[in-house]
Amino acid sequence: MKKMHWMTIILLLAVTALAGCSGTTDKTASNDPSAAPQADIPQEITANLAGGEPYTLDPAFASDTTSYFVIDNLYEGLYTYDKAGKIVEGAASKVDVSPDGKTYTFTIRDGAKWSNGDPLTAKDFEYSWKRVLNPKTAAYDPSALYYIKGAEAYNTGKGKIEDVGVTAKDDKTLVVELKSPLSFFPTIAVGHAYLPVNQSVVEKNDKWAAEASTMVGNGAYVAKEWKHNEQITLEKNDQFWNKDAITMATINFKMVQDSTTYYQMYKTGDLDLILSLPVDTLDQEKSNKEFLSHPSFSVYTYSFNVKQKPFDNKKIRQAIAYAIDREALATSVTKGGETPAYGYVPYGTTTPSGKDFRDEAPKKYYEFDAAKAKQLLAEGLKEEGLTQLPPITFKYNTSDKHKKVAEAIQEMLKTNLGVAVTLENQEWKTYIDTFKQKNFQIARMGWEGNFLDPLGVLGHYTSKNSNNFTNWSNPEYDKLIESSTFELDPAKRFEQLHQAEDVLMEDLPIIPIQFSADTALISPKIQGIVFDARSNPDLRFAKRVEK
Repeated sequence: MKKMHWMTIILLLAVTALAGCSGTTDKTASNDPSAAPQADIPQEITANLAGGEPYTLDPAFASDTTSYFVIDNLYEGLYTYDKAGKIVEGAASKVDVSPDGKTYTFTIRDGAKWSNGDPLTAKDFEYSWKRVLNPKTAAYDPSALYYIKGAEAYNTGKGKIEDVGVTAKDDKTLVVELKSPLSFFPTIAVGHAYLPVNQSVVEKNDKWAAEASTMVGNGAYVAKEWKHNEQITLEKNDQFWNKDAITMATINFKMVQDSTTYYQMYKTGDLDLILSLPVDTLDQEKSNKEFLSHPSFSVYTYSFNVKQKPFDNKKIRQAIAYAIDREALATSVTKGGETPAYGYVPYGTTTPSGKDFRDEAPKKYYEFDAAKAKQLLAEGLKEEGLTQLPPITFKYNTSDKHKKVAEAIQEMLKTNLGVAVTLENQEWKTYIDTFKQKNFQIARMGWEGNFLDPLGVLGHYTSKNSNNFTNWSNPEYDKLIESSTFELDPAKRFEQLHQAEDVLMEDLPIIPIQFSADTALISPKIQGIVFDARSNPDLRFAKRVEK
């Protein structure tokens, strides 16, 4: 249940015009006018990065919500979100789209600057996007730019940089050529891979994003101080073109990973905002007017490395999925409003039929069935010439919630399959590297939709997608995702997306566990925080109304 007594909560549910449907479910509550901020109250907020030290603050290499929480305040793309949660022009003041929908011409905003005073130009965007695509850069998510003509060919070594459809015609004009019409390009271009970096800064110092003193951005804030593994402080960027609209002057990000510790810090007033409450506190906090819980367009999963035996066997993967009681996990373990994930696409997208994509799916995948799990395991072991499974290790990043979920699944597999599982946890920065290096048998991960459309999550598992760390590849799946990306008939497009999910769930390189619901506590001294559909708090327009 949502608690919105004193603050504005807006779920930013981006609408994909290509699908011809509306998925917007904005929910808003008026602020108490009696809580107007006093003039002498410093506009400062202290939040926490539950993941600890950010993996990186260079947008080309960031891959995680901890890093994005900070990055979103330091950089601004051609598009951004306004205080109402709508996608609007950011660093671009005007966007012209060609009649065929394939060419976007952006005009860079007058007065747009980098935090060091350099003018922001169209050339900065051309450089930044091509930097992400350059195979030598080894950026995290170059596939996010594959919608652009020539981008994939260049990134995969099959094309030239000159053929990439991104051209700065002059300092103010950026021309972007797509390989096919894509009406929801703005919802894609608001993503992190499309953020700019300052070329001269990057090329002078390859560690420019590692310290506050060397970091340069074009967003609402600048990094003032960075005490590694302790705190990073952001202050309003005086060079930001829209600085007068930014109400929160200073943001302090603590880096406390232990949920019990940061919960107590909130209770003593040392933190104004915490996310991901300790599981053991949820029952008592649900009646607190400062408590917030809401679903997000994300799915909590366990990923298989399908090249690691015995998980190259589909039946063994399926057996583990059937042995997990997702209802019990939601009601007795996580208890934060999560729902069992009997498919991969979360709730939140409306199809042409008027139904949610999840409800329209022809079936539920992998409802708990211990007998079927045992049958599939026996068949899979026989196919592999095994009498029992070799040692299994589940990896997860350090977190109260992740630990409880892993322990519960460990017990379920022991009870329902007679399978012993070893658990291994790692700190977040180490875990990200472990996951990216595919150094796991089965590993926990949560995936947020890049935008509110089934494609925003299904696209993660194509053979070429930068987010696919499972080693799984299926030509039929790739073809369905490619077709659905550019299909203009909404009904046909959603049929292809359902077919794609069916292929994914049959092969099962990942096990969907839960559709996420995110919890938070927010001090009544702060009003106007905005949460997007992926549960990322936007602090730019918040106000402190009490010291």
